[in-house]
Amino acid sequence: MASPQLATSEMLTRVGGQARPEDAILRELREETASLPTGAATRVSAEEGRLLEQLVELTRARTAVEVGTSTGYSTLCIARSLPRHGLLITCETTARWPALGRPHWRRAGVADRIDLRIAPPTAVLDALFAEYGPGTFDLIFLAAGHAGSAPLYEAALTLLSPDGILAVAGTPPAEDPTTGEFDRAVRANPRVETSRLSIGDGITLVRKAC
Repeated sequence: MASPQLATSEMLTRVGGQARPEDAILRELREETASLPTGAATRVSAEEGRLLEQLVELTRARTAVEVGTSTGYSTLCIARSLPRHGLLITCETTARWPALGRPHWRRAGVADRIDLRIAPPTAVLDALFAEYGPGTFDLIFLAAGHAGSAPLYEAALTLLSPDGILAVAGTPPAEDPTTGEFDRAVRANPRVETSRLSIGDGITLVRKAC
């Protein structure tokens, strides 16, 4: 269960502060991803990775979901921050890019915490609802490219535990027209608290109230 201490926007905006440095395994995977052709796979910056690690630690998450594995950099960041018997379920529509990350997951000793599912995001979230029920995941990360889907956001919010955190990457400022559907979905729910961070292309943190 996520910690109720993470309860205000002010606290949410502080998570980008102190962070442990990127280690060799993460750096190698990030550099390998950066060497791919532009647009071939979603790239997650070291700063975004550190943020995800801090979110796991601050919420004391034991269970997490990631939508958009890509090459598994963010996957590794989340998994290595979970407790020893923690669980991260991550999904991607192709096995090609996660295959690059698997050796790094094994080297980091966290492969047993990662459940990779190759399927469309909505199908995976529907399956998780059927398997685990609502309100069972402490942290959910929607990688860049998935922020514009209100149905995906709503499905993720249903799976999120009370006081859990949903991190949505690729969310530019509210005045940007591309965020319309997502922002409307967020504003329509009085049970959430949000904070938008200027990391990467923008990350919105959504806390689900008890």
